[in-house]
Amino acid sequence: MPAAIELTNGRLDAQTVETYWEDGFAFPIPVFPASETAGFRAELEEIEANWREADLPLPLNMYKRINAHVVMPLATRIALDSRVLDVVEGVLGPDLLLWSAELFIKEPRTTQVVGMHQDLTYWGMGETSDQLTAWIALSPATVQSGCMDFVKASHKNPILPHNDTFSDNNLLSRGQEVAVDVNEEDKTHIELQPGQMSLHHGLTIHGSGPNVSADRRIGLAIRYLNPNAQQKVADRDYAILARGEDRVGNFIHIPTPTELFSPDALDLHARIRADQAKAMAQGATEDLQLYAPAPARPG
Repeated sequence: MPAAIELTNGRLDAQTVETYWEDGFAFPIPVFPASETAGFRAELEEIEANWREADLPLPLNMYKRINAHVVMPLATRIALDSRVLDVVEGVLGPDLLLWSAELFIKEPRTTQVVGMHQDLTYWGMGETSDQLTAWIALSPATVQSGCMDFVKASHKNPILPHNDTFSDNNLLSRGQEVAVDVNEEDKTHIELQPGQMSLHHGLTIHGSGPNVSADRRIGLAIRYLNPNAQQKVADRDYAILARGEDRVGNFIHIPTPTELFSPDALDLHARIRADQAKAMAQGATEDLQLYAPAPARPG
């Protein structure tokens, strides 16, 4: 694994920021000590044990994978931690919105992958640079466990054509894959230790392979915006004000969750999912049940 980037008072230096804008990514960035990260993982796995069979409107995995920050305080607590925001601020500036948080989990010795793709293809925000993804490892992310692979400087391309595979083996909602050949030698393996983070631009081509290791590969992907970002496809979009001010007002501000899967949070999650569906499903050749409105809750 490469040596961790050294932070100055918890912040990126100018050279690392320049590297991010040149390469479309930066890693590995230390944000949480191993012991604290182990606590995050233990809390997540306790949630999984206690709520897997619960009577939720959608399966638990849906809430982990789509807008977890709306219904899971753990995800929001990590995403709003000052140690993470101090790093993100170095790229996006002092005013930050939390747009989404998603748990990407590959079980040990499984074949699930993430196809090579560009995030902004399906966000409805065009080719803006007023965004980034911070990906935090809660378990070792190695080549063996299926770490992410980035294509250096690929963010300098526009949004490229993508194909929807709808593969059951692909963790993405549409099994989407960029419609260009990516050579193995063009990939940078983004190996991370628990508590380390990578940053990547929404136009950076990236994906990940299967987990052939004996441990789960657990990552939290957090999407941050500068308030200048704008939803151009859906009628409405939502975010949590993470730091600074929002002087633009392009996003509806939502509260942070105070308890797991509260009725109000579940209703908000359903509303956000329904409103975002127009952007997330644009151009899809099949119905995206992942973003379909949830059935009415009884009572």
